[in-house]
Formats: sequence, structure tokens, C-alpha cells
Amino acid sequence: MIELKRVKRPEVEYNIQPVELSDDTIKERKNKILKGMKCDDIDVIIIYADLEHGSNFEYLCGFLPRFEEALLVLHSNGEAYMVLGNENLNKASKARIKVNAIHMPHFSLPNQPMDNTRKVSQILAECKINQAKKIGIVGWKNFTNTIEDYSQLFDIPYFVMDGLKEVCPNAKFVNGTYLFIGEEGARNTNNANEIAHYEFGATLAGNCMLEALAEFEIGKSEMEIASRLSSYGQRHSVVTIMAAGERFINANMYPSSNEVKLGDKISITTGYKGGLQSRGGYAVSDEEQLPINERDYVNRVAKPYFKAVVTWLEMIKIGIDGTTLYSAINTVLPKDQYGWSLNPGHLCADEEWLSSPVYPNSKEEIKSGMLFQIDIIPSIKGYGGASCESGVVLADANLRAEIKSKYPQMWQRFVNRRKFIMEELGIELNEEVLPTSIATAYFTPYLLNKDKVLAVIK
Repeated sequence: MIELKRVKRPEVEYNIQPVELSDDTIKERKNKILKGMKCDDIDVIIIYADLEHGSNFEYLCGFLPRFEEALLVLHSNGEAYMVLGNENLNKASKARIKVNAIHMPHFSLPNQPMDNTRKVSQILAECKINQAKKIGIVGWKNFTNTIEDYSQLFDIPYFVMDGLKEVCPNAKFVNGTYLFIGEEGARNTNNANEIAHYEFGATLAGNCMLEALAEFEIGKSEMEIASRLSSYGQRHSVVTIMAAGERFINANMYPSSNEVKLGDKISITTGYKGGLQSRGGYAVSDEEQLPINERDYVNRVAKPYFKAVVTWLEMIKIGIDGTTLYSAINTVLPKDQYGWSLNPGHLCADEEWLSSPVYPNSKEEIKSGMLFQIDIIPSIKGYGGASCESGVVLADANLRAEIKSKYPQMWQRFVNRRKFIMEELGIELNEEVLPTSIATAYFTPYLLNKDKVLAVIK
């Protein structure tokens, strides 16, 4: 049974420190990509990046090109070139892999100096790609539809693609994003160092959410509560949400001076590298404070949703395929009744949504090292939403032993989180499931009743 239960609120996890990616991890990442290129006879990959779509570039280089654009050109022999605009040219020396820097003013901000005398194709030719027979174009999206040849869909600027074709008129171009994400993508799984790197952001997101929930009161503005959704100056992976009542008034997507009123529908979201936290519910203490037509919200929406979350957490384990998990969620929370449409669960990393192995007829195997978001979004007309989106990482016995040995403080956080989820929330977890935040599965549908959460009652 899923019921409201009074529990002691989980404590914010203090004394956390960021963990840098090691040189060995960067070398491992590069070798994974080179191995994939060799398997598919790809001579060169061209990785495009901007601030919003740069994580495949960042995976190897260690940084994003901030407000400009960039290319990483990686040859199958490991030689690399980095094509940068005016203000990022000096970052080539900071890259985590050895690169040859090439200046392309076209990647700079509008009206910055572009008084070069060379065309795009002439600049790209410096990357020594003219002899390549097969070139992989890596944007950020792994297209998966079945009605067109998605190997020929390229999500990079036309002027770059046009220049590449001018330099390499006889080369075969293919979408190479699958080398990074998708069924066999190099980024699907993480080693212990990567997990520690990403767990820092997931922990921050959980801390921020707990602090925002504690701050929540009638009369406070969205901005006051949202001030708790940022931490340590870290860059968010999503747009921060703190919305009370109707959303998107006058197309506004950001927290405003609007004050929380009794009975308001509430949406709260924050996220960093490695994890997101999202909550949905009502600004009430109990059902009597809900609008009359919505007083069955917990039974109609919140409990069925949380049952799906419990099912997800109890079922996920190494070795099952995506279809098994998808079908289980569709059984306990039928999408035609509960209005969800996205994949119920997806991978994350530097970006909030990396890709997802959870979809109908998916044969993708759930593997050790996968970093997941529990992302199930019911939508029932006439009711507010329900959400306790949060994350876990899967780790087999060897990976768990390595984490325990190399990152004992993180390991202890995993142990404490598992204990809270199993003992306080009544959710059984397979031994390989490690929650990436103390807020994972912590759901207070009545946001003014801060100690009463949905839990499994046995």
C-alpha cells in the first residue's frame, strides 16, 4: 500500500567536495571513442559544441566553449585539432587531451573582429581532413526515428557542414553521435571516478531541493524560495523552476515575484551535472485545503504516480532490458490513463538528459555504471502534477568495491541513502542501486505538511 506517512526529514548532506576527472579517466574516454571509430572504419570525427550543446565536446576536452562555438576534430590515430573563436582560442592549452589550436573567427560573437582573409573551408582544411574517406559528424542528438535515414541528419550549423563538404567532396559523411550516446555509446556508463565527479552535482541538487522545501511557506515569493535552488555558484543543467499557480503567464518561465497562495499548484526543479531534482504538488497541508474538485488528488494522481516510482526503483537492476522497465511502468501507471509521454527514465551526465534505454521494444541492456534519472511525468486534466524526479547509479560488485575503496565518504552517503529509502520509505532496492541524493524518492505532495511523505506501508 502507498500511504502518507510521517517521517523525519532527511538531513542536508554537508561537507561535500567536487571531484575532478583523472587523467586516466580522460584517457579511457578517448580510447573508447577511438575504438568505436575503428570498429566502423571512421577516419575522422567532427564534434560541434556550443554552450547548450557541448557535452560530447566536453567529454573529451573537459570544458565547454562558453558563449562561443567550437569544433573538436579527432583523427582515428588520436591526433586532435580544436577550432575555436576569438575568446576561447586561449583555452586550447587547457584541454584535457592534446590538441592543435586553430582560430576560426566565425565562431565568435556577433560583430567581434572577423577580419580574417580565409574562408571556412580554408580554415577547416588545416585540420588535415582532406584525405578522410569516412567522417562522423557529432552534434548532440542521436536521431532514432524509422521513417528517414537518420545517419544523414546533421545537427550542426550549415556553414560548418558546407565548409566540410567543400574540403572533403568525396568523403562519406555520417551522423557519428551514436559513438557517444545511444545503445552502444561510450558515455552510457561511468567508472568510479566519473560517478564521484557527477555525484557532487546530484548531491547539490538534492540539498537545494530539501532547502527549498523547508523554505516553502504561504506568502513567500517564487524568487525567495528559488534562492535556495542554487548552490556554490555551480552551473545549472536545466532552467530553474519555482512556479506557484498557473505557469507560463506572459510566456515567463522563470521564478517571479508571484507569492505562494493557499491551494496553488506548485512546480519546483533544479539540476546540476549528474542529477536533477523536481517536485510537484500543492501548497496545502491536507486535502481539505484543496479546491473541491481536486480533493482526491493524492488518490487520483499522487499515489499512482508514487507507485510507479516505487516499481521503477524496485525493478531496475543490471542485466534487464529497457522494454522490461518500460512495460512495468506502463502496467502500474498506464500511459493512456495517466497522460505521460516521455521515456520513464533516462541517462544523465554533464547534461540533464543524455539518452534513454527505456522505451517500447528496447533491447538495450541496463548496465553497471549507468547514471539514471527517474523521470515519470503524469498529466491528468484538472489536477496539478506529481513529481519526485531524482536519480540513482547502478554499480556491480566490482564497481561498488572500487567506490568504497577510493571514495569512502561518497560510499557512506550511498549507504545512508539506501537505509533511508528502505527503512523510512519502505522501498526495496537491489544491491546495485545507489541513490545519488538523500532526496531520492522523498515526496511531499502537500508541501505545507513538510514531514508527511508518500511511502510503502507493509
